[in-house]
Amino acid sequence: MASNGFCARYIRYQFSPCITIYIPQIWGSTSHTLTMSGTSFKSTVNEYLEALPDVVQSRIYDAPATCLSIFRLLPSLAKFYVMSMLFSPKPVAIKDLEKWCQPQARRLQYESLKRLRALHLIENDKSGTHVRLHPKFQNNFRDCLTGSQAPNAFGIISTEPENKNVDIKFLDKFASQKWETILHFMVGSELPSVPSKSVLSLLKLGGLMEGPGNSAATLRITNSGFQFLLQDVNIQIWTILLEYLNLTLDLNMDAVDVLNFIFILGSLELGKAYSVTSLSETQLKMLPDLRDYGLVYQRSENSPRFFPTRLATTLTSDSMGLKTPSMVLNQTLQDAESNEAESVDTAHQESQMGQIVLETNFKLYAYTNSPLEIAILNLFVSLKIRFANMVIGQITRESIRKALYNGITADQIIRFLETHAHTQMKQLAVEKLDKKIEFDISHNINTAGGAPQSKSTDSTNAQHRLEILPPNVVDQIKLWQLELDRIQTFDGYLFKDFQNVKEYEVLCNYASEVGVLLWSEKSKLRFFVTADGMTQVADFASRK
Repeated sequence: MASNGFCARYIRYQFSPCITIYIPQIWGSTSHTLTMSGTSFKSTVNEYLEALPDVVQSRIYDAPATCLSIFRLLPSLAKFYVMSMLFSPKPVAIKDLEKWCQPQARRLQYESLKRLRALHLIENDKSGTHVRLHPKFQNNFRDCLTGSQAPNAFGIISTEPENKNVDIKFLDKFASQKWETILHFMVGSELPSVPSKSVLSLLKLGGLMEGPGNSAATLRITNSGFQFLLQDVNIQIWTILLEYLNLTLDLNMDAVDVLNFIFILGSLELGKAYSVTSLSETQLKMLPDLRDYGLVYQRSENSPRFFPTRLATTLTSDSMGLKTPSMVLNQTLQDAESNEAESVDTAHQESQMGQIVLETNFKLYAYTNSPLEIAILNLFVSLKIRFANMVIGQITRESIRKALYNGITADQIIRFLETHAHTQMKQLAVEKLDKKIEFDISHNINTAGGAPQSKSTDSTNAQHRLEILPPNVVDQIKLWQLELDRIQTFDGYLFKDFQNVKEYEVLCNYASEVGVLLWSEKSKLRFFVTADGMTQVADFASRK
């Protein structure tokens, strides 16, 4: 065995399967801190798809719209791999895939290949040295790009005239009212009508609300519900849809049929009417539920056509379904608006996207009169003063700790504030970044990457990062969370008993490059990797 070199010596490496390591949380020690407070939501449908059995995954690739939607959900590098192999009839060597990326991109390569394998989009040949795309996915996705798919693959546009004028503005208002009704109900706002029973049932089954029975009067928001309110609209929609998918068996529906229809909605054109004649029986049953969520508009249950709203058409895209949790004013102001005021509704919606001003003294100003937005701010801000169109509050240690105890994380609070920051804050941040880049270039100051960075480069660099919020406020919010999250647990594998330092460094450096290294101790020649990363590190060692 000794003659087999590195691979044989790797067999003598000892690792304990699925042990748990406790790592103290040290401020500034890592840029990928994982918070243990609260329950994390599935930001996309990827995790749901990866958990499906192989047979079910193979069935969903029968629909061209599903293939297109899944491609949209992939990371950029994974999309590159798919497009590179899409029109190739022969398998591609794994070693060639590694040559397509620079050494510093190994982490992205590992994550992309891991995602493709989890979704069974790529398959290994018998030798294990070559990969190829899933045959059904390859054929159907290629048909999508070449336009040779079935005529009804992306729905059938209805040519019958609609008595009521249904335009994009009407659909946005309908979707906003439906979705805001759900969010207002969760925060306890007074409403003229409550969501439907099917919506209340999903809110309870998803752990967003709790209480005896499904009566609206007995349901109360949970810690997970507080987290839900701070998510982007697309994430909120997917959270509800994933719970709906989990109920398909109880509703006597085909899960694949339900999932395919959701993906078809994400590929339809906003403002167009589509005929129901191409829908299956399961998909026809879904329309009333989707109408309750604001994803489709249908004049009546027996209407021969339906209209997808912006919430549906942006399910698998990078665009936001709704720009803010509240796109329109409250119902009282809507009733008082005249026809002339309606002409500036679009400008009002754009101004609502950036409405929060945060100062370095932790004082916050929010230009809004929406009860929903004020209730969300009250989750982590100590509100002091309320005017007709503005509220003033203070971010304090007590208000942040209250939010943390409710399951809200520091990253969620920071992301919410950045997303809803006032337009002038964002403009000032861009101007400040441009001046810093110009100064560094003019004085030949190297960035963290080792070379001057131009304006065209994105803000992912550690030194040239777009700082919309005051840095002292961001750091302090994270520090307040670290007071509660001093120890974190990770499941993974411990590698030890290397023969020399060189062998240790080769594997340890590779684990660090692909982003699976959690802890290392060079003096004792041992390191700890994630549970998912063990296979990757082991495969790398066997190839050396």
